[in-house]
Amino acid sequence: MNLFRRLIVLIAGLMGGAGVAAAAAGAHMNPDPNLTTAAYFLMLGAAGAIAVAALATAQGPAFSIADAGAGLVGFGALLFGGTLALRSLWNIVIFPMAAPTGGTMLILGWVVVALAAFRRGNRAG
Repeated sequence: MNLFRRLIVLIAGLMGGAGVAAAAAGAHMNPDPNLTTAAYFLMLGAAGAIAVAALATAQGPAFSIADAGAGLVGFGALLFGGTLALRSLWNIVIFPMAAPTGGTMLILGWVVVALAAFRRGNRAG
């Protein structure tokens, strides 16, 4: 697994843990619906980024369109979910329009993942 994919998996693991923590905080500390949304996006984005990184690994060692999709999904979910969680728990704003930017990255990431289905190559399958 190349360094980029390892970074995606590392970030996804941290996002998954942060998602569980956000869900717990939403259940026990702060019942803000934005915190619940953040938890969902962090956990689902983490699972999606890991799955797409696995797809990219199966497609070969070189950086691929699936890697780009994994990066956009992972970083988009991190930005979107992280923004909501920080705002809900500590009233911290990363930068204006951070959540919509993360959401846009997520949408683009999933479109790029879909395009990875059409990747040409000489691998059987």
